[in-house]
Amino acid sequence: MPVTAFSIPEKYEYLAGFDSYHQSEAHPGALPIAQNSPQKPPLGLYAEKLSGTAFTAPRHENKQTWLYRILPSCAHPPFEPVTAHNEAVETQHEKKHYIPNQLRWDPFDHDEHAEHDFVDGLKLVAGAGDPTLKQGVGIYVYACGRDMNRKEAYYSADGDLLIVAQEGGLDIRTEFGRMVVRPMEIAVVPRGVKYRVEIIGHGKKARGYALELYQGHFQLPELGPIGSNGLANARDFQVPKADFEEDYGATAQEGKNEWRIKVKFNNGLYETVQRHSPFDVVAWHGNYYPFKYDLGRFNTIGTISYDHPDPSIFTVLTAPSEKVGTAVADFVIFPPRWLVGEDTFRPPWYHRNTMSEFMGLIQGGYDAKKGGKGGFVPGGASLHNVMSGHGPDRDSYEGAREAELKPQKVGEGSCAFMFESCLMVGVTEWGLRRCRKVQGGYNKHSWEGVEVHWKGRDHQ
Repeated sequence: MPVTAFSIPEKYEYLAGFDSYHQSEAHPGALPIAQNSPQKPPLGLYAEKLSGTAFTAPRHENKQTWLYRILPSCAHPPFEPVTAHNEAVETQHEKKHYIPNQLRWDPFDHDEHAEHDFVDGLKLVAGAGDPTLKQGVGIYVYACGRDMNRKEAYYSADGDLLIVAQEGGLDIRTEFGRMVVRPMEIAVVPRGVKYRVEIIGHGKKARGYALELYQGHFQLPELGPIGSNGLANARDFQVPKADFEEDYGATAQEGKNEWRIKVKFNNGLYETVQRHSPFDVVAWHGNYYPFKYDLGRFNTIGTISYDHPDPSIFTVLTAPSEKVGTAVADFVIFPPRWLVGEDTFRPPWYHRNTMSEFMGLIQGGYDAKKGGKGGFVPGGASLHNVMSGHGPDRDSYEGAREAELKPQKVGEGSCAFMFESCLMVGVTEWGLRRCRKVQGGYNKHSWEGVEVHWKGRDHQ
């Protein structure tokens, strides 16, 4: 059955459908009928529009949602820069190293981040572009060991955040409602949407990967000759249902009631304190919202004759650039699948790519790289930048070269993924040195001693 057997139970119900126009109300009668902003919205609520694109964006690209909330988002004092030491913020401003070398990281630590919540645990590993120009991406790992404070919320003005859970689950409360995100699930929180994260399962520790998209929004890839179904099907994406709390009572007589709101703005961190909960949206309707997806539902497509297809056939989500067919970011997975190609080298081939490729491993192993100590293992990562050669390590190549070519199921209990971008990405000082996870000798261990099979002179 094409769904993941999760060890962490689901807690919530969802709406279904990617890029659909949804509506949800947590209290009957909260949504106005046939209009967006009546003189007096139902139940004494405020109508607030959240725009994810320009008003005049083409209809098929236009992203916006109407929120009906107890108090408007603007009801807060001015934001102030966060001046306390914060390593997550520091990684945003470090010099990036643009290098052609292949890089691989050991699993990123849990233990040293036990005091960090999700926001403090986000570390920028690599990236390119400029959020002030709404161009580029940021690639992160996260490791955290505590919940965000109950009266705290965070949002990014810089971009949409794609979260790939690897260990431990996340209970994410957003303005739109709640969602649980577990290993083998992904979630996207759009630019500007406030949220709070609690850790569930795995001993209250969580680890994973994330990509912040500074430009545009994720969409499903075009299917072309595949037809009308396949890859990630729209019906399998899940959207939170409206869920709100009434926490707005602060007056001088009633005592102190403070909610701390943090915002990432041009890679800096700012905060303010307001007297009401940001999670006071009683109802909403629109097509700009958070969502999640179970990677076990991905309908994998592959060859049934010969040759390994391009990895683009495994694309879950894509964020197109201005150039048709070229992505600022693709999210690609390598899930369990059958290999049946005849007279075919079945693992991914050797490759040099005009795109940059950042890979991570959620669970299990990867058929083109050996695991174990010093290998490609869950919680670790690799980066093959623009035109940097890469491919199977020596042992994986020799094994596949001599393998009996019978139908074979690979990747059982495994899932690797890739963030692929048309941009040349730079690696932060933290990612290159301070994290102390870069594997020395990655090239040597992978490709030194690759055998010469050339027989041309023997056939002269």
